[in-house]
Amino acid sequence: MALFGRNKPVVFDPYGSSRRSGFPIPRWLLILMLGIVLGAGGLFYAEENYLPPRLTPAESQRLQAHAAQLEAERQRLQTELDKTTAEARAAADTAARQIASTQAENKKLSTELAAARESVAPLQRDLALFAEILPPDPRGGAVAVRAANFGNDAGQLDYHVLLTRDQKDGKAFEGVVELVVAGSRGGRAETITLDPLPVKLERYRHLQGKLPLPPGFEGRQVTVRVLDRAGGRQLGMRVLYVR
Repeated sequence: MALFGRNKPVVFDPYGSSRRSGFPIPRWLLILMLGIVLGAGGLFYAEENYLPPRLTPAESQRLQAHAAQLEAERQRLQTELDKTTAEARAAADTAARQIASTQAENKKLSTELAAARESVAPLQRDLALFAEILPPDPRGGAVAVRAANFGNDAGQLDYHVLLTRDQKDGKAFEGVVELVVAGSRGGRAETITLDPLPVKLERYRHLQGKLPLPPGFEGRQVTVRVLDRAGGRQLGMRVLYVR
């Protein structure tokens, strides 16, 4: 009847009959502890043999101070860079404005020059026509003195001379005009030669201006001489009175 006696509870024992008496230590816990010990040992070995040595507190402070200095220097350089960049941009903007202003001024001047040329062109045609209708130089010559006006003006000779030439070779004539003035000073007759006037002549040329006279001298008559150079060969000549 013992076979059918009271049933006892069955307890699962993972360690079987090898379980010892006393405080039980699971096998998995032993494996875990062994892994921790091996890992700590490996980390210590790696730190001692492969990783850089640990810094002391003083070394750490010095490193932090050096890092702070580097950061301050970086900020200073960044500030200077920002300032230089701003100045360069300002200079570029100023230069751009100046260029734009210069271009506008050049455009304005070009427009004014074109308008001036348009207004001068009729005057040039009128002068050319005036030169054509003037009576010819009675003396002839390679360069003709077509007309001239002279006057005494406060110790100076006021002159206006019109020269013409036949432009056969297509080259401009370059020479001088010499004014020989006959007059009087202190009641005595005198003749003076003024400084030569350089001239470049293609078809016609107006010479106008004033030349100084000696103190007390007053001109009465002017001989206009056209020379190929100062003291050179005479190409034209005419005598006119001072008005």
